[in-house]
Amino acid sequence: MGIDVSIKIGGAAGQGIQTVGDLLAEVARNSGLYIMAMNDFESRIRGGHSFFQIRISDQPVMAPHHRVHLLVSLDKVTYDLHHQQLVEGGLAINDSGEESGADIINVPVTELASQAGGRVMANTVAAGAILGLAGAAFESFKSILEKRFLKKGQSVVDNNLKAAEAGFQAVAGKTFKHAFDWNQSSEKRPLINGSKSVALGALAGDCRLAAFYPMSPATDIMSSLIPYTKNFPLVVEQVEDELAAVNMVLGASYTGVRAITATSGGGFCLMVEGLGLSGITETPLVIVNSQRPGPATGLPTRTAQADLMFVIFASQDEFPRFVFAPGTPEEAFEKTRLAFYLSEKYQVPAIVLTDEYFNDSIFIAEKPFEVSETIDRFTVADKDIADPENYERYAVTETGISPRALPCQGKALVMASGNEHTPDGHLSEDPHNRKIMVEKRAAKLPAMTAEMQAPEAYYPDASTLLVGFGSTKGAIREALELLRNENYDIGYLHFTDLWPFPTEKVQNLLKDNKRFICVEQNSTAQLGKLIRMQTGLSHFGTVLKYDGRPFFPIEIVEDVKKIME
Repeated sequence: MGIDVSIKIGGAAGQGIQTVGDLLAEVARNSGLYIMAMNDFESRIRGGHSFFQIRISDQPVMAPHHRVHLLVSLDKVTYDLHHQQLVEGGLAINDSGEESGADIINVPVTELASQAGGRVMANTVAAGAILGLAGAAFESFKSILEKRFLKKGQSVVDNNLKAAEAGFQAVAGKTFKHAFDWNQSSEKRPLINGSKSVALGALAGDCRLAAFYPMSPATDIMSSLIPYTKNFPLVVEQVEDELAAVNMVLGASYTGVRAITATSGGGFCLMVEGLGLSGITETPLVIVNSQRPGPATGLPTRTAQADLMFVIFASQDEFPRFVFAPGTPEEAFEKTRLAFYLSEKYQVPAIVLTDEYFNDSIFIAEKPFEVSETIDRFTVADKDIADPENYERYAVTETGISPRALPCQGKALVMASGNEHTPDGHLSEDPHNRKIMVEKRAAKLPAMTAEMQAPEAYYPDASTLLVGFGSTKGAIREALELLRNENYDIGYLHFTDLWPFPTEKVQNLLKDNKRFICVEQNSTAQLGKLIRMQTGLSHFGTVLKYDGRPFFPIEIVEDVKKIME
């Protein structure tokens, strides 16, 4: 029987819960195991209830499990909330010592940390106890701690080793039914979260400026770029608000600098005017919208997929744009890189949709992130223009794409305005010119649509297909296999390329009026509406979750069964 164990560590914000999870993930990775981990935390600096849940397996996993094998309660609230999630043979490690039972091991985590050198090391004690129960060797943990704390001095290393050993010793002799062999392989696959995947995609796209105003859950994307400013020609700037962020990025892009900003739904609201400025000036613009529940402030540290229609249609009037929604670290890297390429090629904004769950979760990257040795650029210089002195920035062309010169780089005079304009950039309210400019911008759409990939298909010949987009990919994929194991004739279409909508490619996959069920983290099946709008095909049913928490595969399985039956 294979390894598939879930461990949940819970407590109050400020207790170092994520550090416990990070340490477990490192040990698992070094043992050649696969992991998938998610964070659940309230929008407060200290207090409240938070937990980190890590799933460890000898096979690839891309979604959290609904049951827990080992629960570590750093406060009583955690035990009260989650002990019912324990599987048969599961155990709870409790710091408080207030509970007793066959499935409870009382370990004075905080007290042991104080004895080792300070309460701050409670997370190291907890990690030691978990690894000791689960069957890991102390030496594997020791090497992780030495590497992590060496920069802080040998005394910090020694204290953490003492704390870790105290955790191991506290559970010595205890039996855990779900312990397993940690020495699976010498292969060390990279650990990465969604935020860093997007950040690396931006670097691969030749991003030189990142301007942002902090907003959960997008801030980690921008902070993931900061370390690279030491070795890359990259500037990361925190500005006073989202208006400044989008306009700084637009200004940089106008001069030829590839730039990005990242925000959430509320910040994207403020950026819509800048989005329109990008549309009419045909200036490349890359925005990441990391979704969270709203309206207004909503649930700042929870997850959702309710901004799909918003980002596709947000605008003053009409203009083309790209919208992508990656579902894996590899897709996040590639689609962000592609956003820079296509935004500049077609001189339109490109939006990458992520969400809190994807940004803050940790995955094993299955494939290496490949970086091109060359960067395609789509600008022209005087030598490329027949008559630079009579250059027209918005020259009407068959493709709608005009030659883009950069300001102050030659004789070509580059004029841009937020008002409607003539081909050379001068303001114009002439109705005939207005019609020409609208049609010129729209003329880009056929080629833009051709750039869009069809949804990735799993068992496309099945009689019923699940359809989803973005971060739900892992949960839907696992649910799909569970359903097929029970002889349900089910397939799956995973959308990453959402706008311009690849209508013909989707129609081919849904031909013969094939039934499909929308699996989405919003309350109105927005992808289902988009499919109907673009293809005329309606969904057979919906599996929707909008409580701010990610899907567990079993939830999808149970709802699909109800629909099918």
